[in-house]
Parts: sequence; structure tokens; C-alpha cells
Amino acid sequence: MNHRHHVVIIGGGFAGLNAAKALKKASCSITLIDRKNHHLFQPLLYQVATGGLSPADISAPIRALLKSQKNVRVLMDSVTGFDVARNEVFLTGQTLKYDSLIIATGANHAYFGRDEWAKDAPGLKTLQDATAIRHKVLMAFEQAEVATTPTKRESWQNFVIVGAGPTGVELAGALAELSKHTLKNDFRDFDPGQAKIFLVDAGPRVLPAFDPETSEKAEKSLVKLGVTIRPNCRVSQITEDGVSLETQQGSEFISSKTVLWAAGVRASLLGNRIAEQTAAETDRAGRVVVSQDFSIPNHPNIFVVGDLACYQHIGDAMLPGTAAVAQQAGSFVGRTLKRRLTGKPALPFKYIHYGDLAVIGRSAAVADIGKVKLSGVPAWWFWLVVHLMKLVDLQNRVTVLVQWAWSYVTRKRSARLITLDAVSLKLGPPGLKPLDERDPENGVQPQEGSGKKKGKIRLIA
Repeated sequence: MNHRHHVVIIGGGFAGLNAAKALKKASCSITLIDRKNHHLFQPLLYQVATGGLSPADISAPIRALLKSQKNVRVLMDSVTGFDVARNEVFLTGQTLKYDSLIIATGANHAYFGRDEWAKDAPGLKTLQDATAIRHKVLMAFEQAEVATTPTKRESWQNFVIVGAGPTGVELAGALAELSKHTLKNDFRDFDPGQAKIFLVDAGPRVLPAFDPETSEKAEKSLVKLGVTIRPNCRVSQITEDGVSLETQQGSEFISSKTVLWAAGVRASLLGNRIAEQTAAETDRAGRVVVSQDFSIPNHPNIFVVGDLACYQHIGDAMLPGTAAVAQQAGSFVGRTLKRRLTGKPALPFKYIHYGDLAVIGRSAAVADIGKVKLSGVPAWWFWLVVHLMKLVDLQNRVTVLVQWAWSYVTRKRSARLITLDAVSLKLGPPGLKPLDERDPENGVQPQEGSGKKKGKIRLIA
């Protein structure tokens, strides 16, 4: 019997899922591994965190998405390591042999060497992060209702977001609308509309990847919503009581019980593990430096895609860690493998940049689409259409459209549920180690050591 080429894909995010779909009609068997059973549409996580959508609205079971693709097997498991010499992937309960390996395990929060801040300033990468932030935000308003002094109430009514990229801007806008409109008249002893939202960044402006004119329009929209923007501020300390800043005028402290982190990312720890096995280089964020076809140099059968890849072959800059890049890279690697299996030469990767989008609030968004710059209602409609079409499941599209329509008409957010307690926030399901002791992407313990360091990452907070 002839051996059928076996492709192992680690990660069911945008890159991994698109790689699997691109191999649909290929003469190979595919095993897709993810430690979760669902694919997540990360661009809308902030809406789960602020009560606009429920977790199921932006996620779908991986098995359901691939059930019609007969050459794919899905495993819910955690990857613990590799043996590149033997073409093996180690899982918690078994070892898999592969002919081609695609690693697409993404990235998580980066605190720039201050990991102790994570407990007081959670980031937003997973559904668990989103529901934990929703709990933190809604509990802040509940605590403000029962606060016994104006000082205590102020600390619960102050919200600080660190990082003014798309995630930070969208979180700030959503929090402003939640406090000023959704929660209006819900409380008796204080006015939620008096909440203060601070958007802090070490850089000079919000949305630094956007055109300066577009960035300025986004800033004006945020200010109109009541968001206080604090550029050129470096965070020096975060505690349960607030944030210490270093500004051009000196040191400053913002009293706040709710600090949210949107300032940076680090690659999945599997990047370091495959780098150790292959002598690949990694950049300062732990991303693996890849060749033009996303393979690891000198290992043509191992590919790294998505937020885990450092791709520096288009112009001077590295490809950004966005959903669009992950989708295109995953599809490209799948097509490349398909061509290899049929003896056809590989084609070069051509990245198409469709533009940058960020929503600020009701009927307010900004968009850089090549030479076209949109803001306000036109950009908002464009943002809605793009995000609806990018949702991978039809049911999700219908559900999200209905939820958005209802929220637009009523200004209500239907998912304002406090469902977690202090124990579940810290420990997760029974038997698991505390969240800050596990790799959020792979469920494995961190190990010391990494590949050779190369490249730069710009710190924005």
C-alpha cells in the first residue's frame, strides 16, 4: 500500500483553518490539532468583553466547520514538543508522525518583562479572557453602586486601557457607550455615565498603523464619546489600585480598579520549541523567522504561519499580525503543499493588503483602504459588512447581524451577564493549574531557552 502524505496542522485559528481548507481536494491526509474545540473570530472579542455579543456568537466548533472535508481528522489535544529528526509531534497522550508540519498557534499578551502586571491588567486573546474582562467591567459598576465613599466610587468608575491600537480603541469606544447609554438608569446610587475611560499609549497618537489623518479622526470620535486620551505616557507600574505613568510633565497615578491591557503580544511558546529543534531564528517577540514560502530555513516540510511567523520578505517591514495576513498565509501554504504533491512548482506568496479598519462606536469608524480614507457612517457600514462576511459560520453571521440590529435600535447589550467568581477566574476548570502558570495557547509549561534572537519590536506602552 502506498503511503499517503500526512499533513499535521497545529492550531485551528485563521491560519490553520485556511490551510486545511486549501488542502480539501489534495491527495493527503490531514490531522488538525487544537487544545480548544472551537475556532474563534478574534476581531470581535472586544464585543464579548463589553457585553455586546455572547461567546457562541463569534466562535464555532472546528469539527463542524470541517465535517464535509473527508481528508481531515480533528484532535482536541495539547502539543508538548517535537522531534524534527524523526518527523514527530508529541501530544499529551500520543505521538504523531508527519510528512509536512504547519504550526499556527498564534500569539498571546506581552507585558514587556513585567508579567506580574497580568493579574491586574488582563489582555484580550481568548474567549476566557473576554468573559473574565466582562466580569471585571460589570463588577466595577456593581461595586460603584455600593461604594461607601466618593474616593472608592471613583476608583471603580475609572477604566484604564493600555495600548491605543485597534483593540484598545475599540475597547475604549465600547466601554464609553456601555457606561453612557446601555447602563443609563440601571443604577440608583450613582450615574454610570460619569465613568471615566482613559486610553494610554507611549506613542504620540492612537492607531499608529493608520494614516495620520485617519488617526486624528479616530481620536476626535473617541473624545466625542468622552474618552480621555493620554499619548506619550509610559506605564511604570500597575497594581490592583491603579496605574502609575511617566509623562513629559513627570509621574502620575490614575486610581482604577479596572485596567485592561492592549499594548503588545508575544508568540506562542511553541515558537521557541520548534526554533530549538531546527536552529531557526526568532525575533524579540518569539516569532519564528521564516523563508519566502513560510517554511523554516533548511526544513522545507515545516511551515510557520499566522501570528507565530516573522515574515520579512515584502518591503522593509514585517507582515502585521492580523486576521487577513493569517488567512492569506494559511491558504498559501495549503496551496503550496497541494502543488508539491502534484509535482508542480511553487508560486510566490503575494500578500494583498485590503486596508485597515477600526470601529469606535455607534455610526463611528475609520478605514484606510489604499488611497481611500473613510470615517464616520460610511466607514462604520464598511466595517459591519467586512466583519459579517469574515465570520466563518453562517449561523454566526445571522446571529451577529440580529444582535447588532437590536443593539443599534435599543442601545442595549444582551450579554451583560456576570457568570464567573473569583475562584474560576484564577483557576479555570478543576484540575488545571492557575492560568498565569500555563501557556494560554498550548496548555503546556514554559521552558527556558529559545532560538537565536533577531529583529526588533516597537514598544507602544
